[in-house]
Amino acid sequence: MNTATVPEPRTAAALAARRRKTETALERVRQAIARLRREKAQVSVAAVARRADVSRTFLYDNVEARAAVAAAMTEAGERRTQMLAEQDDEREATWRERALNAEDALKAAQAEILTQRSRIGELLGQIRDLQAEWTEEAIQRITTENTTLKQRVRQLTADNRTLDERLKAARSNLRFQDRRVADLEARIADSQ
Repeated sequence: MNTATVPEPRTAAALAARRRKTETALERVRQAIARLRREKAQVSVAAVARRADVSRTFLYDNVEARAAVAAAMTEAGERRTQMLAEQDDEREATWRERALNAEDALKAAQAEILTQRSRIGELLGQIRDLQAEWTEEAIQRITTENTTLKQRVRQLTADNRTLDERLKAARSNLRFQDRRVADLEARIADSQ
């Protein structure tokens, strides 16, 4: 029975070869992770195993490989979360701006409509009060002006309706974006 602590030459050579093979595989894993980062591809155990030409079992069993993959996945998740948050902030800002612009335009159109209606009321009152004193020519001019003002009111009413629809659409889009952001945050929270 041989209980010597010094390994036999063949055993020592096999152990050294195994260590070299493991180190080579670890180097390929590091290179694969670096490539995935450069390409901004998703880092996962399967992706690293394919790129490094190692088994998933090796990645799970080897402490260094497992730590490198876990660190890369954590970093990629944080980077992705930050990128998604920035994109969502940009989208939300544009929709908010559109909604605010639509609200301002709607208020301006409503104010203009009220002004035009007041003016029409005044002119109609003047026509009724002074109809007997007006010449046929003046009546024709006022009637034309009244028709023009009514057309303007119709146009402003149509513009008001259009702006109101845009405002509703912008609000709807903003709600959709808010739901989408919440869904993304929930997915990110679930994946971590």
